[in-house]
Amino acid sequence: MTTVTGRPAASDTGGLPPVREWPAPELKGTEFDPVLAELMGEGPVARIRLPHGEGWAWLITRHEDVKAVTNDPRFGRAAVMDRDVTRLAPHFIPSKEAVGVQDPPHHTTLRRAVAPAFTSRGVERLRARAQEMLDELIEPLLAEGPPADLTERVLAPFPLAVVCEVMGVPEADRPRMHEWTVRILSSAEGAERSEEAKRAMCGYFAERLRAQPAGEDVTSLLAAAVARGEISESEAVGLALLIQIGGEAVTNNTGNMVYLLLSRPELWDRLRTDPGLRPGAIDELLRYIPHRNSVGLSRIALEDVTVSGVDIAAGDAVYVSYLAANRDPEVFPDPDTIDFTRSPNPHVAFGHGPHYCVGGMLARLECELLVSTLLDRLPDLTLAVPVDELRWRPGALIRGPEGLPVTW
Repeated sequence: MTTVTGRPAASDTGGLPPVREWPAPELKGTEFDPVLAELMGEGPVARIRLPHGEGWAWLITRHEDVKAVTNDPRFGRAAVMDRDVTRLAPHFIPSKEAVGVQDPPHHTTLRRAVAPAFTSRGVERLRARAQEMLDELIEPLLAEGPPADLTERVLAPFPLAVVCEVMGVPEADRPRMHEWTVRILSSAEGAERSEEAKRAMCGYFAERLRAQPAGEDVTSLLAAAVARGEISESEAVGLALLIQIGGEAVTNNTGNMVYLLLSRPELWDRLRTDPGLRPGAIDELLRYIPHRNSVGLSRIALEDVTVSGVDIAAGDAVYVSYLAANRDPEVFPDPDTIDFTRSPNPHVAFGHGPHYCVGGMLARLECELLVSTLLDRLPDLTLAVPVDELRWRPGALIRGPEGLPVTW
């Protein structure tokens, strides 16, 4: 297959679907990307070009196909590092040693190094401490009274405190961790500032690893794996970076959840009066909310593969859309409706296959604690400004409100 340099007519593509330009515009709230919706309607496999990088890539949107591709060793991540694949961000975020761009079996070795911190038992062990940290944020909020910016006071500091607790980052270092993360994840900051922040965070974790801490936190687990010769220091640093950054994605996810519940008061009231609905509601909100812009990291076809009747050649770049998979009407009847009683709900908000989010269970726990605590302790919570006055993070790869002014 040849690289397309302009938007072709269908007759110029040798039977291939035309390349669709996907500008990935800044979207507000939980608005679903209209271009992605069109691509889903045009077929299960499309061709796209994003704002940066070279050429075009395949886009997989059906739930069944997304699960198949993400679990298929014929699609690899490591090869992405040697390609300038079309992408959303002007700069390429992952480090070469990052677990996100490794393929099994080495990918499995890397994940195994931190697995004890993210098992169901490990996550549940953190529940009481996480609730304690959340209560420490809620108490002064209640004492001071309304109004308040919920993002500034709770939704940003809570996930930061939890992920730093998991990572073993001392409290004094947490503000700069937050600053680095924001700069790394924002395309508006520019490639140079993003790379500078990434180098600073990598340097921080390298120094912590060399101190060889001994404990149950992720940094200690990584240091032990390095000492045993299972992984290199640079790989440990790359994994630490990924987990630290991913931890703060909860700020945006929960910001979207609270925004959605408060902008649709009937949903808030249902969860307030019927706590039994809350576990299912968290999964339904995770399914429904487009937690990122566009798509994430691509894969490269390592051999010729056919997906839903479309031939993908070895060397082609391939993206899957978890957002599209979560709106697949064949799996989720009436997918654009929020249904707290939806069952089953096999959403893929945390990914699928070997690259399933290592901190997925932890993120879900945080969402559950945040939403339930706000419902129980601030039952009269409402937005303090009209919805159209809310601001959304500019240039963010992970979508979320910049602030969430509330009253009660």
